[in-house]
Amino acid sequence: MSVAVKKRTRGMRGKESRLAWALISPTALIVFGLVIFPAIFSIWVSFHDVGLHNLNDVFHAPWVGFDNYVRVINDYAFKFQGFDNMGAAFTSVIYSFSATTLAIIIGIAASLLLNRPFKGRGIARAIFLFPYVAPIVSVAFVWRWILDPRPSGVLNDILMSLGVIEEPVAYLATRGLSLLIVILLDAWRYFPFCMLMILARLQAIDAKLYEAAKMDGANAIQQFFTITLPELRYVIGATFLLRLMWTFNKFDDIFLYTGGGFGTKVLPVLTYEFSFKLYDFGRGAATAMILLLVLALFLTVYVTVVMKNVED
Repeated sequence: MSVAVKKRTRGMRGKESRLAWALISPTALIVFGLVIFPAIFSIWVSFHDVGLHNLNDVFHAPWVGFDNYVRVINDYAFKFQGFDNMGAAFTSVIYSFSATTLAIIIGIAASLLLNRPFKGRGIARAIFLFPYVAPIVSVAFVWRWILDPRPSGVLNDILMSLGVIEEPVAYLATRGLSLLIVILLDAWRYFPFCMLMILARLQAIDAKLYEAAKMDGANAIQQFFTITLPELRYVIGATFLLRLMWTFNKFDDIFLYTGGGFGTKVLPVLTYEFSFKLYDFGRGAATAMILLLVLALFLTVYVTVVMKNVED
């Protein structure tokens, strides 16, 4: 290759490289400004005393080391103090695992139903997707209207008319019951995601497996446990961990239903309260970092267990 051709090739490569950087620069700046910098800044804040008193000069806030983390862990709203006051950390675990497990179970049942041919199946799928696609704000206000503690509340009015209860019940303001209700509402809202993931895998199972099982005399229950469930185990595992991570990091659902009161306070709500009610931004950032560590643990399990099994 001649010297002139080499120079022309290097020139073209240089132009392509500059063009590539020019094209990705806007996206890179947005990602840095909205994701990378806030994440790094949150870590920095978690090791400093940052509040309203020095918010105008935050970069000169005093270093406190792990004091913010110690204060979070020792806070009565964070740690477990008994089943009457489980604390945000334990409540987050109960809420996330229970809601995710229930969503998976309902998703399996719905996917098995929709995998069978019947008249109006398309309409049924659209109806099943409604909880997932509906805006959370409108859904939350509808449920708060249904569960209104006054006698005019929809559920109270129906139950009192039927004679089931004698006086109205504050469903979202009763400790224990409120946590159960938000778990049920979370499972109801997000089971369509599980249903879609599982249904996609169900439709890929070879029908010959079921034909062979029928010839061997296996009934529907035996076919489910020997064929369907083993074929779904990887997608169920992946869906469970994804939904677990998303539920553990959820703020809007519980905040709109109960505001985090009556035994439903979870770590995202506690982070909000530390930061924007107590204006202790250092402690709020420390809570967010603890939440990040837990999510990183879930992600590690997802990558090392689920993704490895899928590759194998």
